[in-house]
Amino acid sequence: MSKRDYYEILGVEKGVGEADLKKAYRKLAMKYHPDRNKGDDEAERKFKEASEAYEVLRDPQKRQRYDQFGHAGMNGGGFGGASDFGNADFEDIFSRFSDIFGGDIFGGGEAFGGGGRRQSRRRRGTGRPGSDMKLRVDLTLEEIAEGVEKTLKVKKQVKCDSCKGTGAETESDFETCGTCNGTGEVRQVSRTMFGQFVNVQPCPACSGEGRIIKNKCSSCGGEGRKRSEENIKVNIPSGVSNGNYITLRRQGNAGVRGGEPGDLIVLIEEKEHEHFERDRNDIYYDLHISIPDAILGTEVQVPTLKGKAKVKVEAGTQPGKLLRMRGRGINGLNNSGTGDQFIKVNMYVPKDLTPEERKHVEALRGEKHFDPADAEEREKGFFSKIKDVFS
Repeated sequence: MSKRDYYEILGVEKGVGEADLKKAYRKLAMKYHPDRNKGDDEAERKFKEASEAYEVLRDPQKRQRYDQFGHAGMNGGGFGGASDFGNADFEDIFSRFSDIFGGDIFGGGEAFGGGGRRQSRRRRGTGRPGSDMKLRVDLTLEEIAEGVEKTLKVKKQVKCDSCKGTGAETESDFETCGTCNGTGEVRQVSRTMFGQFVNVQPCPACSGEGRIIKNKCSSCGGEGRKRSEENIKVNIPSGVSNGNYITLRRQGNAGVRGGEPGDLIVLIEEKEHEHFERDRNDIYYDLHISIPDAILGTEVQVPTLKGKAKVKVEAGTQPGKLLRMRGRGINGLNNSGTGDQFIKVNMYVPKDLTPEERKHVEALRGEKHFDPADAEEREKGFFSKIKDVFS
């Protein structure tokens, strides 16, 4: 929705703490609250804009990604980013930020329309919302490099097929709750020296649904849901990291008697690789070659994320040198570029030699090209000549 800086929208500094962040959002939410600005499209836009900013900055992982990549880091099909608040309805926003909009922050439900907003959060005839679920998914570096679609087997509460989630045998098996007269709420009014206070709570008799089941569904016992297993597909983009998560809206446990389903949160875990170490989008591989190969040069095959590849090792390559294979790393999140594969050259030094091998090595020991001190002198002589040329 918004392309303005989230910190600017909320009027806070980049390192703002959780308490000050909530305070800043609460101030804007009260100012542009829809019940205070009925019919004002600009106020509605600013209310949703502030909600989008708060959604990102209140979450440490989302904030870290936003600080690093800006708005580009918030795209990616639900990859822990901001939701589409431009298309969200107010009920969804209120339910997400119940810590902000719950209780008596907006005057005990009386200040902006007699508690109508609370009523909209649980419509008459709907039950309790389902709980969120968390599921861990192990990914190889090969899967992370290109992105992958996974099919997850999830054991969860699903809508009862027999009663279509209502909890009743038939639609005629409902009756209006006599305690709340179908409103789903009960109110308690108290008077003090400071004025009248109204406390609005869900009706205890019908759990806020406004109606009671006379004849419960024999299949689910009136819950409107049953335990089952579902196959859920999730598209995981390339470049994700250990600890990232993907939120699948409404894919969690089904609600009670038609309540909103919860979300399914897929946590990413990166498997340790047989060959590679990862650093952001780059990968590193340790190559071990023999002393003769390092001296004379060689061509070897090394593993990559897409199979084998040939690498040329120049003659005289020193231990610890890094060879680079461009574009052989991981495709970054949200098309942020592709990393490289680095190959660290290590020298293999045998511990046990045959008498014949030892004889050959002893013969080389006295050669000046195998003397580090002599090599250092030659390097100095070369650079001295270069210096003389330019002085």
